[in-house]
Amino acid sequence: MAEPQAVWGTMEVMNVQQGKWSSNALEVETLDDAALARRRKRRNIILAVVLALVVLAGAYFAFGKSGGDKAGADKAAATAGGKDGQVPRVSVVVPGRQQVARMITATGTLAARRDMPVGVAGEGGMVTRVLVEPGQWVGAGQTLAIIERSVQSQEAQQLAASIEVARADARLAQQELERAQSLVGRGFISKADVERRTATRDAANARVRVAQAQLGATRARIGRLDVRAPAAGLVLDRNVEAGQVVSSGSGALFRIAQGGEMELLARLSQEDLGRLRPGVPATVTPVGTPQSFAGRVWQVSPIIDPQTRQGDARIAVPYNDLLRPGGFATAAIQAGAVDAPLLPESAVQSDAKGNYVFLVDQKNQILRRNVQVGEVSDQGVAILSGLNGNERVVLSAGAFLNPGQKVVPVRATAK
Repeated sequence: MAEPQAVWGTMEVMNVQQGKWSSNALEVETLDDAALARRRKRRNIILAVVLALVVLAGAYFAFGKSGGDKAGADKAAATAGGKDGQVPRVSVVVPGRQQVARMITATGTLAARRDMPVGVAGEGGMVTRVLVEPGQWVGAGQTLAIIERSVQSQEAQQLAASIEVARADARLAQQELERAQSLVGRGFISKADVERRTATRDAANARVRVAQAQLGATRARIGRLDVRAPAAGLVLDRNVEAGQVVSSGSGALFRIAQGGEMELLARLSQEDLGRLRPGVPATVTPVGTPQSFAGRVWQVSPIIDPQTRQGDARIAVPYNDLLRPGGFATAAIQAGAVDAPLLPESAVQSDAKGNYVFLVDQKNQILRRNVQVGEVSDQGVAILSGLNGNERVVLSAGAFLNPGQKVVPVRATAK
């Protein structure tokens, strides 16, 4: 009976220990509630952060990647010419053909159309008065300057007196001849004496005419001492002052533009010169002024400079105070018209090979076409060769296109 008690005792001890362990366990759980709450709160925060990261990652993969793929696709489509992506749309025009004025642009120097140098026509002398200034209008024969003439005036008076002497001798010879003729019938005077008196009378009359001619020559020399305008016009230059001694070797004292007419000496190439004819209209614009003047080509140079291969076209323009001889000007000469396509400047491209345009062929593919450009104006660019006018020409954005690229042409209206 003793052994069962021992066993029972042992079991009681074990129960007591088990109960004691359970009690300690409950006490541990009760003491760690605050820590457990903190752990739960920390766990919830971590779960919320992870969930937010998952949402952001999903949004990135859902939108960012698709957008990048689309941009890459668009770029690839643009690069590949629309073969694997969206085909670009381009504006095209069929220019046709029309009459385009062929203009020749040239530069040159303004000058008087008829530049008349005026100098001393006579023996010259000291200038006493100058009557005109540059910029004044003068009439034909108007006195420009006066040269001192006291010596010539005295010579003229001397010759006038010699005329009177010669006339007196001629009157005396005439009277003696008449008396001799009245006495010849009575036999007092021979016919030979009458003939001598007749010769004396004729010589006296001749001396009168000689003296008159000498006086006329002297007066003409005096008249030539006045520097006069050979024709009506505009005084351009004055190279003489009062007190200056001048002669026929002094050069031009004045320069006059006949009628005030001006001209532009335009330098042109041999090819352009061959297109011009007298009477062709032109527009002259002096440098430094916005105003232009209408004129006409009145002379085309018959020769070409062998060094420069250029010649002169002389364009006459009416007088204006803005047209000053010696100034620089540009000219636009209308040298007929040409039947050619006309394109806006945006349609014409250029590179090292020259000018070209992009065409859209029947397969709606880009095709390069080299062209020769003519007159460029506000209306557009004339195409002299390379197009017949029936092609579909790309209006703009040519720099972004490549030959062989597929496009969608949109028809535009040519201006």
